[in-house]
Amino acid sequence: MNSCKHPISHALTSFNGETADAAKKQPVKPGAKIHHLPASIWKKKEGESKSPLDIAIENSRDFFFREQLPDGYWWAELESNCTITAEYLMLYHFMGIVDQERERKMATYLLSKQTAEGFWTIYFGGPGDLSTTVEAYFALKLAGYPADHPAMAKARAFILDNGGIIKCRVFTKIFLALFGEFAWFGVPSMPIELILLPNWAYFNMYELSSWSRATIIPLSIVMTERPVRKLPPSSRVQELYVRPPRPIDYTFSKEDGIITWKNFFIGVDHILKVYESNPIRPFKKRALATAENWVLDHQESTGDWGGIQPAMLNSVLALHCLGYANDHPAVAKGLEALANFCIETEDSLVLQSCISPIWDTALALKALVDSDVPTDHPALVKAAQWLLDKEVRKPGDWKIKCPELESGGWAFEFLNDWYPDVDDSGFVMMALKDVAVKDRKSMDGAIKRGINWCLGMQSKNGGWGAFDKDNTKYLLNKIPFADLEALIDPPTADLTGRMLELMGTFGYSKDYPAAVRALEFIKKNQEPEGSWWGRWGVNYIYGTWSVLGGLAAIGEDLNQPYIRKAVNWLKSRQNMDGGWGETCESYHDTSLAGIGESTPSQTGWALLSLMSAGEANSSTVARGIQYLIANQKSDGTWDEEQYTGTGFPKFFMIKYHIYRNCFPLTALGTYRKLTGGMA
Repeated sequence: MNSCKHPISHALTSFNGETADAAKKQPVKPGAKIHHLPASIWKKKEGESKSPLDIAIENSRDFFFREQLPDGYWWAELESNCTITAEYLMLYHFMGIVDQERERKMATYLLSKQTAEGFWTIYFGGPGDLSTTVEAYFALKLAGYPADHPAMAKARAFILDNGGIIKCRVFTKIFLALFGEFAWFGVPSMPIELILLPNWAYFNMYELSSWSRATIIPLSIVMTERPVRKLPPSSRVQELYVRPPRPIDYTFSKEDGIITWKNFFIGVDHILKVYESNPIRPFKKRALATAENWVLDHQESTGDWGGIQPAMLNSVLALHCLGYANDHPAVAKGLEALANFCIETEDSLVLQSCISPIWDTALALKALVDSDVPTDHPALVKAAQWLLDKEVRKPGDWKIKCPELESGGWAFEFLNDWYPDVDDSGFVMMALKDVAVKDRKSMDGAIKRGINWCLGMQSKNGGWGAFDKDNTKYLLNKIPFADLEALIDPPTADLTGRMLELMGTFGYSKDYPAAVRALEFIKKNQEPEGSWWGRWGVNYIYGTWSVLGGLAAIGEDLNQPYIRKAVNWLKSRQNMDGGWGETCESYHDTSLAGIGESTPSQTGWALLSLMSAGEANSSTVARGIQYLIANQKSDGTWDEEQYTGTGFPKFFMIKYHIYRNCFPLTALGTYRKLTGGMA
């Protein structure tokens, strides 16, 4: 099987830094002496044709020209955590189709991500994560690593110190249950019959987020069948229990207080378990058939489901549990789609949780446009045409709540017709706007449809979610199954800011009804200190960038107190080295908002925020630009170890390998446009 269908390998070489200079710049530590660049960095010396700013922009642009793929797009790695690859290894064991060479490479990758302390994290430099460590340990056990291997012993010590398997999250317990290492009755109930509930019911599948729906429907098939693949003693992980589990260990921890929603839903789960144990379930057969058809209908022609690993892996697993042979077209295509998400080298294999070519291409295209690459440049025209060819013209799940809305917009991946999203759609259209494509009429039509679709996805509260409209049943995040707190896709400030920017970019005024409602939403959701929370990027710096860009584009008065409050907050968060950074831990501890080691991507966001708010000529912005120039490498790229993207806040963080390069270029280009390069 081809492990990498798309031509990503060339692009990833540079995006991952494998061709970078051997010596990496060290981050500035608190109290360290800062070596500032001389003032002449901002001015061309006599006899020089280019300033350091010009050179930095040119080197970065050259990098993107080198990395553009033959069809016109850009595609960089989307890095997450080890559970994605560990579960892939588990799937092959469960299906009985182990490829020993690929398994060796997956195990090598897993071991390479173990920390010196013995655990695995969900982001670079983060604390040990119990569920991630358990899944990595189990996958390595399946791959033949014995319990007394030094890496396994260190991992086991961490796991037991943190409560063992019993304290893991739901998805980890499900994967263990597939192999008899955890009891199925300890998994929260999600009866298959729920799929039969009508769309008007308070709880129905279309009140779940797109990613939850695409994962839970196939998973409900698996949880109904409750299969168990017995393991040889050498592969079992019973040593990860602090003590032999008792029935009470499989119950869910209640919140303090007698009457809380979480405690209520725990009680409901007990009732559902009684129901599920009943041999007489009159609607079970019909529900299974409905779920099976839903899974088959939602498979893309490329074999993908939802464009994400959980939906894809669980759909393959569900079909396998229903008796589909491994060579059945739906299963075979699903396995091929998973393989196409892999990055494989001679010694390592990692499965990405998702792939982002449309997002990456829109970001790169806009960065090049904003850095003054001529809009008729062949590279830009080719990228724009590639994006136009990816427009979604088919109705997806969003149609359930918007039956009259015409299809339009863009998705995140190569193909994901069921789930376009407003964030990708907005950024694609803003990137396309000024590019001199050959068929301008066709592009105008696509943009018109895309804007109409995005505006039609506005929720009642004035904001936007990513994939669905009015996906706001917050109570669903209280059910025992929702321990990732991500069952819904509610409107957020960052996406609403993006939609304001889209409207402003294409000539809508702030008096337009959708903009009026969006502005109210933005003001209502501002944090007390002036920032905005970031749903899709880390964290308050990202949210504030998205909002300020939107407010400026729509024509909001930038001198209003609430905007100046956001500007002052950003200025207060600038680091001594001139950059900005924010740790993923700010999702857990709000006192860390805007605080962290400087990164190129987050510095880019902060600079773009401030420049949107009229601060281009400030000393704060000058120092930020200086940070970017000083930290650029000779090949035009920047280093960034930190994760600055968000899948599920708190629990699933992402490192987009394109971010550290596209956002600095966008910021440098924007700065030069606004100031002429003079500080």
